[in-house]
Amino acid sequence: MDLRQLRYFVAVAEERHFGRAAERLHIAQPPLSHSIRLLEGELGVTLFHRTTRRVDLTEAGRAYLERVQKILADVDDAAHHTRRVAAGAVGHLTLGCVGSATYSLLPTLSRHLATELPGIDFSFRGEMLAPDQADALRTGAIDVALLRPPAADLSLAVHTLRRDRLVVALPADHPLAGKTQVHAADLADVDLIVHWADRHSVMHDVVSGVLRGAGVEPHVRHEVGETSTLITLVAGGLGVAVVPEPVTVLALDGVVYRPLVRPAAVIELAVAYRAGRGEPHLARAVEVIRGLF
Repeated sequence: MDLRQLRYFVAVAEERHFGRAAERLHIAQPPLSHSIRLLEGELGVTLFHRTTRRVDLTEAGRAYLERVQKILADVDDAAHHTRRVAAGAVGHLTLGCVGSATYSLLPTLSRHLATELPGIDFSFRGEMLAPDQADALRTGAIDVALLRPPAADLSLAVHTLRRDRLVVALPADHPLAGKTQVHAADLADVDLIVHWADRHSVMHDVVSGVLRGAGVEPHVRHEVGETSTLITLVAGGLGVAVVPEPVTVLALDGVVYRPLVRPAAVIELAVAYRAGRGEPHLARAVEVIRGLF
């Protein structure tokens, strides 16, 4: 018994005529009749009542037809599903986002991924620091990351998406809030709110590097893990923060944003995944993300 015999059986059962079934299958009638006889012999039952005018299913034939149609439908569905997997059209992916991308990109990105890759089930984790994302990529806790690139890591494949300018988040009543732009030198002796140093935050290192490069020793008052918490503390008047420009979408009352100049500085946003992973659905998701930029 093989799938060809089953398809032959279904054609005869649906057409109720060997001649018409043979035309539908684009084969001659004698080999079709022979195949059905072999099938009946293997099953040990009669599937059809044959007369000179028509062919009718036996009770056993009707029961067999119902099961065979399901089997063939499953076979066709399996082939279709396999082709979709090979094309990267189905699967599950978890995407981790750095804080600024969580607010500025995730709403648009999630809709775009759902539209472009409807067969892939996405889940999202926001407000992740880059080192945590890198660890999660290596362990498989997440599959794709939107992050601020850490130091060179051969275990990760990293593609830069864009470069974001740095801005200064200030309490609205802060003396620097009256300026149209803030120089790095203006932040000397100013209370700063930064991301955690002991978590090896990329933003912490970038901000410290920019200020020290301008001759300013950072005066850190608070360290936090989440960008939203950082901006909330700024709104509470507890200090100022240097953040990527996309954070300005967090328009909290009591917070104003000013460009950072002298030096003007940027920080990269990248998409990353574990090097060596070649699943088609992951490759397609990364392609769609890169296409947005």
